[in-house]
Amino acid sequence: MPGQTILLADDDAAIRMVLNQALSRAGYDVRPTGNISTMWNWVARGEGDLLITDVSMPDGNAFDVMPKIKKLRPDLPIVVMSAQNTFMTAIRASELGAYEYLPKPFDITEVLNVVGRALADATRPADAEKRAEEQENMPLVGRSAAMQDIYRALARLMQTDLTVMITGESGTGKELVAKALHNFGKRKNGPFVAINMAAIPRDLIEAELFGHEKGAFTGATARSSGRFEQAEGGTLFLDEIGDMPMDAQTRLLRVLQEGEYTMVGGRTSIKTDVRIVAATHRDLSQLIRQGLFREDLYYRLNVVPIRLPPLRERIDDVPDLAASFLKQAQREGEPIKVIAPEALRLMQQYHWPGNVRELENLVRRLAALYVDDTISVEIVQNELNLADRTTFTAKAGPADIGTVIETELAQIFREHEPNLPPPGIYQRILDKVEVPMISTVLNLCSGNQIKAAELLGLNRNTLRKKVRNHGIEIIKQSRQLS
Repeated sequence: MPGQTILLADDDAAIRMVLNQALSRAGYDVRPTGNISTMWNWVARGEGDLLITDVSMPDGNAFDVMPKIKKLRPDLPIVVMSAQNTFMTAIRASELGAYEYLPKPFDITEVLNVVGRALADATRPADAEKRAEEQENMPLVGRSAAMQDIYRALARLMQTDLTVMITGESGTGKELVAKALHNFGKRKNGPFVAINMAAIPRDLIEAELFGHEKGAFTGATARSSGRFEQAEGGTLFLDEIGDMPMDAQTRLLRVLQEGEYTMVGGRTSIKTDVRIVAATHRDLSQLIRQGLFREDLYYRLNVVPIRLPPLRERIDDVPDLAASFLKQAQREGEPIKVIAPEALRLMQQYHWPGNVRELENLVRRLAALYVDDTISVEIVQNELNLADRTTFTAKAGPADIGTVIETELAQIFREHEPNLPPPGIYQRILDKVEVPMISTVLNLCSGNQIKAAELLGLNRNTLRKKVRNHGIEIIKQSRQLS
């Protein structure tokens, strides 16, 4: 809205000049200053229609005066800028009632858009109770541009109950994001309950989610609460939602639509009050096309989509992440260690197929196994070469199937070290072997399921069920087996 006054506080003269010129050209009256004191005096006198402020300035921190500003002038929109660019900076700005948080460096067009929206929109809710910023305990680490969008999205979601769908490759930190949404949100005083669909036998998922009455099935000797009941008033994290069987999907859809469910073997509807956060590394749109995931459930879950980038897309975050993992190892009793700068540069050249989890495992291994205070480039080179050789062995051929399975198992255990992987390894490995075997035989049989079932030694109905459950695409070929 041209003609309105923008208060601009930043101790960087170059930034003040650039923003002053851009905002003035847009028709705003700009009042620039390089200190907190002048900015506060203007605000206290009732001047300005919007405040743009840096966080750290020579005479103070904007976060320290924002509560006073919001108390004195609750309708004054505040846009916070910072070069610190951490998750906690974004959360802190949101908690204190900032309209928007802009990481430096920023795009001038984006600043103008934010200013326009802020002046047109109603003021955001009043400031929340101040929470101490604990940098070393940040749930999410990284200052890359890829992470900034995520921080800002999370900051906007903290005080809502919107259902969130987190997508990303294995090891990117989907559960960490879900926990951050809970721990810094309006349900932080309630329970956070997680369930991994891929780690539970498919015929037990409904009982795990919704609980069961005594006698509901063989072995149900007593009533048992489900994850929905355990998460009442808090957050339920549905990890690997793409592995949820169809029957459970139907039950979950009813909960999302009606806010109630029935226990397995029960008849009474139970009201529920939980926030749902789902996650998957699979392409749900492809599963929908294959008839393996309900489209209506997808739209109910995908209210706010958040995509976590793989580590190779945020490689600038490797030093910060490595430092964080070293600090964590130190808190757990490992000696103080640092990684040499040239070793960090080498780590930034690696492709990280296991993403942040693989990096964490590497750093924890370096902290535990090597006696030197400084981790050298040679040590990191040896570790990364070993990882590359293992990956190559898994993909290279020809190799006997036993070796391939051993390599796959080693990779699963390595991804979860120092902990054990979740239950269900047998079925996960079996699926990886079964899918290409069935797919190859079917395609060589030109899609003839009778012939394929005969060659595989399976009942035809069993084969059809496996094709349907795995979503195997049958490609018609002219080639026939003789």
